[in-house]
Amino acid sequence: MAKLESTFKNMLMSLLFISIGMSAALGFVYSLTKGPIEEANKQKEVQAIKEVLPEFDNDPTMDVKQVDGLNYYTATKSGELIGYAIKTYTDKGFSGHFTLMVGLRPEGSIHNISVLDQKETPGLGTKMKEPKFKDQFNEKNPDSFRLKVKKDGGQIDAITAATISSRAFCDAVQRAYDGYKINCISAVDSVQPDTTMKLKGGAQ
Repeated sequence: MAKLESTFKNMLMSLLFISIGMSAALGFVYSLTKGPIEEANKQKEVQAIKEVLPEFDNDPTMDVKQVDGLNYYTATKSGELIGYAIKTYTDKGFSGHFTLMVGLRPEGSIHNISVLDQKETPGLGTKMKEPKFKDQFNEKNPDSFRLKVKKDGGQIDAITAATISSRAFCDAVQRAYDGYKINCISAVDSVQPDTTMKLKGGAQ
């Protein structure tokens, strides 16, 4: 009986040491790959920002603002604001969650859109990445352009046999624009009164 007990303890100890060893190995691999993965993700976002906005000369990723699940990147050229790139999302896709990068000019018109991550049906929902669909949004201002598919009373031609993906795409773009109005326009407007007061104070 003692022999059996000893064998059982040995098995437990062996499993314990193996688990500790595997955990240590996984932790080591994670520490090695964490940096490169983060850098790759950053470069992917930088490339997407370049795709959706006019040419800029600052690094928008250095001062990113995160609000309610959206990332806001401010782009400038020679110190002048040229637009905002907004990383947005929707959970209404045929396969659930997907993310976009939406480029908005300072006055709110859409410059371009890039699909960052999606798991929609190949050959159908994945057509959201094609210019025929996504370029419909370019040069449009959501204040006067309805970001809905025509079946829902909007102005967007849905992808054939992929209405759900098309609606989800519109939802993500609308979310970006709504966030822009709250977190970009409001931020600029809130500064203007103080600037005016300073100018008046200087004149006096």
